[in-house]
Amino acid sequence: MTVAIATERLTKDYDGRRVVDGLDLRVPAGTVYGFLGRNGAGKSTTIKMLMGMVRPTLGRIELLGHDLTALPMEAKGRVAYLAEGHPLYRWMTVAEASRFAGAFHPDRWDRAMFERVLDHFELSRRSKIRKLSNGQRASLALALAIAPDPDLLVLDDPTLGLDTVARHDFLQSMVQLVQRRGRTILFSSHVLADVERVADRIGVLVHGVLRVDCPTERFKQAVSRVTLEFAGEPPTFPGCRGLVQAWAVGRRLELAVVDFGPEQQAVVESLSPRSWSVSGLNLEDAFVAYTRGPRRSLPLLGDVADEDAEDSDDRGAA
Repeated sequence: MTVAIATERLTKDYDGRRVVDGLDLRVPAGTVYGFLGRNGAGKSTTIKMLMGMVRPTLGRIELLGHDLTALPMEAKGRVAYLAEGHPLYRWMTVAEASRFAGAFHPDRWDRAMFERVLDHFELSRRSKIRKLSNGQRASLALALAIAPDPDLLVLDDPTLGLDTVARHDFLQSMVQLVQRRGRTILFSSHVLADVERVADRIGVLVHGVLRVDCPTERFKQAVSRVTLEFAGEPPTFPGCRGLVQAWAVGRRLELAVVDFGPEQQAVVESLSPRSWSVSGLNLEDAFVAYTRGPRRSLPLLGDVADEDAEDSDDRGAA
């Protein structure tokens, strides 16, 4: 498997606080990878380290098969980055922004592609950037990022501040215009419905540790809600393999469990509930259930269920 992004024990400390903790990340080439985590989980710090904007405390990074510390110019030209908030020179017109950005990529700038993207988003070349809406600025930033025809596109919360319609149009266009065979997209987002719509694979950071690294559907199928009904006050749940959290709601006991199966069913039935049921979750509900769990008891979640997850240390994902 060709890997577009690889990190090895990537770590970042700020003032004695570990923000990213031993990150071993592998992003397969040609995938749309959703990079998730709650606020403060370390997503933006990780992205800034990938882009060479922040120096790691320790660990190494490879982009497109090259060590980041010795990334050749040819490889740099194949990587594009769209920062949070879509920073652009607002005094420029759209046409001036194109000429300015194109000067940095004289051998790779695809003017025809840029023009097609502008037409797709119905952006006037004469418009001042300061007069564009948030959605239009996001669209222009995307056009500028993909005009050099990058092999790797890294987006830090690209739909932040956009309304529902603008987000939908942006993401649909991102997949249609950006993803071609072999091109890789890594993007973070706080809007889980966006990730569910476009991401082939996800990674989830919890307190700087990569706890999940698997196909999006695998994560959704793995995390289940188990509801137990009792005649009176529910008992304390004794725990089981894969348990993320347990909480009582009136006469109900609700559980979030990774890879619910016969072993977990036996524990549930041992409590003699009046009834019990298992339900699937969408990506947002699965993410909330999983990331609310206690830091060190979270089961790791990779492509295949980790039979020894509870005995694993607190680094990396399966």
